[in-house]
Amino acid sequence: MSDSLVIIPTFNEKENIEKMIHKVFSLSKKFHLLIIDDGSPDGTGEIIKKLQTHYTDTLFLVERSGKLGLGTAYIKGFKWALEKKYAFIFEMDADFSHDPEDLERLYNACIAGADLAIGSRYVSGGKVKNWPMSRILMSYFASVYVNMILWMGIKDTTAGFKCYKRKVLESIDLSKIRFMGYAFQVEMKYTAHLHGFKLVEVPITFVDRVLGTSKMSAKIFKEAFFGVFLIKGKEL
Repeated sequence: MSDSLVIIPTFNEKENIEKMIHKVFSLSKKFHLLIIDDGSPDGTGEIIKKLQTHYTDTLFLVERSGKLGLGTAYIKGFKWALEKKYAFIFEMDADFSHDPEDLERLYNACIAGADLAIGSRYVSGGKVKNWPMSRILMSYFASVYVNMILWMGIKDTTAGFKCYKRKVLESIDLSKIRFMGYAFQVEMKYTAHLHGFKLVEVPITFVDRVLGTSKMSAKIFKEAFFGVFLIKGKEL
């Protein structure tokens, strides 16, 4: 039994998901994987089911009907992880923009005292590869903008590569998390911050996806931009 569960939401990730699963299970530290698939029409779910015959009791799948959003996928995964008594719960993308090799570094940061370890592009040592400069600047200044309003003391406020200690998710009323895209990532960090948990950034190299289609959209960016003010006014 592993103490750590990695949650990966998927929608049309057939080009990446098999390689990602094999990679996670090849790591020296043993992780379990929970994939939340939103009814991918490209057959992502079928690939996962096939691999479950090989990775029995370590690879899990929750299938949902329709594209229900990043935030609801992670909340579904958080509740599943808490029910199964995992001590460390991770968020990670399926497209290798997050390097699975960094999972253990996030885990070690929590072992060393962090309550929420954040894979950060913008802390010293962090990098972004294969993004056009316009997107790097948009993402960087989005984090600056969020910090001007919320001030959590972290540089990568929209980061989606994270490790939570179990007690963080147990303390958050997940039914009150309202956002689904980048704003979901901000809201979860800010809520943990309001609870007094220790947030620590771990430098990572973020690499833009090579295969598959990005799920980023103007709607997601708009939600994050305007949602910050609603997050600022939230109460525990």
